[in-house]
Amino acid sequence: MKFIHYLEKITGVDIYALSSFTIFFSFFLLMALWAWKADKKMIDEINRLPLDN
Repeated sequence: MKFIHYLEKITGVDIYALSSFTIFFSFFLLMALWAWKADKKMIDEINRLPLDN
């Protein structure tokens, strides 16, 4: 028996897929907005952190 058959037996399994996609998309959108609005000096400082040591 394949894994998909187990998922078909779960009531409301489509809600899990939709909610996980919504959480992922919201997080991605928030991070993209933060990167766009962030101070460029701070971004450069964060970018140089691994090389400072």
